[in-house]
Amino acid sequence: MRIVNGDLLKLALAGEFDVIVHGANCQGTMGAGIAKAIRESFPEAFDADLATPKGDRSKLGTISVASVTRGSRRFSVVNAYTQFDYRGRGVRVDYDAVRHAFAAIKQQFSGRRIGYPKIGAGLARGDWKILAQILDDELVGEDHTLVEYSP
Repeated sequence: MRIVNGDLLKLALAGEFDVIVHGANCQGTMGAGIAKAIRESFPEAFDADLATPKGDRSKLGTISVASVTRGSRRFSVVNAYTQFDYRGRGVRVDYDAVRHAFAAIKQQFSGRRIGYPKIGAGLARGDWKILAQILDDELVGEDHTLVEYSP
């Protein structure tokens, strides 16, 4: 895992990544955190989310994908369904769902430059040490980068 400081969305628009990934819940909201920023900047990703069944627990560990084109830049936005709901106390991220979603990402996007935030460690309250190990395990051999937000 490579680590850089910056803004994941701006870096994608600058051509740094072929794929960006964020953790999504299964409720079809994208109403907070980086999901909200993605919804506002790349409504195609929200449309891809809305095309999946709302509130369906079987979405955990799956992904939906949107192709985004802005000028000459083209990249994919992956909604990785890593938590069932955004409400409630305690840890909201599902570690097995993260593992399955990133296995699907590797299968679909192997050989591409992949960027992501600290998926599951913010609003979903997961342990970043556990999450980072899962991402490293599932994306072994891939060009993948953690973008730690810095405006």
